[in-house]
Amino acid sequence: MQQTSLLRLYEIQRERLQLTHVSGSLEAMLSVPDERIWPADLVGHLNLIHPTRLQIIGAAELGWARRQSQEKVGHHLREILSSHPPGIIVADGCETPGVVAAICEQHGVALLTTPQPSASVIDQLRLYLSRELAERISLHGVFMDVLGVGVLITGDSGAGKSELALELISRGHGLVADDVVEFARVAPTVLEGRCPPLLQDFIEVRGLGILNVRTIFGETACRRKMRLRLSCHLERRLPGLDDPNRLPIEHEVQDILGVPVPRVVLPVAAGRNLAVLLEAAVRSTILQLRGIDCTQDFIDRQSRVLSEGESDI
Repeated sequence: MQQTSLLRLYEIQRERLQLTHVSGSLEAMLSVPDERIWPADLVGHLNLIHPTRLQIIGAAELGWARRQSQEKVGHHLREILSSHPPGIIVADGCETPGVVAAICEQHGVALLTTPQPSASVIDQLRLYLSRELAERISLHGVFMDVLGVGVLITGDSGAGKSELALELISRGHGLVADDVVEFARVAPTVLEGRCPPLLQDFIEVRGLGILNVRTIFGETACRRKMRLRLSCHLERRLPGLDDPNRLPIEHEVQDILGVPVPRVVLPVAAGRNLAVLLEAAVRSTILQLRGIDCTQDFIDRQSRVLSEGESDI
């Protein structure tokens, strides 16, 4: 289970959000206790229904509190703080009411302030937590930016993944990661791939050794991160194996962290230009994302021709 501390959040976001620590410990942890809960749900406006969130108090909440009795406000605050939220942030540049400071200190809950708008604070913290607490997995392969599409190239050792990547780089495409790719599920249907810091900019090619792609091909040959859109598996043809389906009716998908990713299989054989084939697969994927399915178009055209032929009989 991914988790982070309020202290880490404060240190990373302090300058961006202009946070000031007023009182209380910053050692509280933020984690996703249930798979039905998304990391972005861990922060929001002051809420009795979700008392374990990082609670944000803005001008609207304080305006409501001023219209209520101090006893009623204190009762609601104690009810929320009894669930031990990670902390409370007073936003919109509002002055912290004495009752809020007193109850936070009484329950040992961290109190922070910021002059920034509460809605902006929530949006930025939700984005931060979505990335910080995202589900992660490391996969073996090469991750490339091909025509603006993130492509994971997989295959057995010696299938030619790095050689294909080098050919794609020489054709103007970009390298994200070689050998090990770290994927994070930053949204329900979005997988973001990065390279481990140790391997960044490097690629290993049999016979050449370790190459620094950024140094050899320039700054534009590397990418910091990409969204995964396509998985391409290189399959070496062995004697006795059946040929792959030449006209697949159903598109193959690969499940990664619960996200279905379109997958193509390219047979590796002498004389096949895999770089051209992969570029064509990417272009086909782009068309499918736009609602254009070449295979289905061909099937529909064939059906129309057959129907017209039967009507002429």
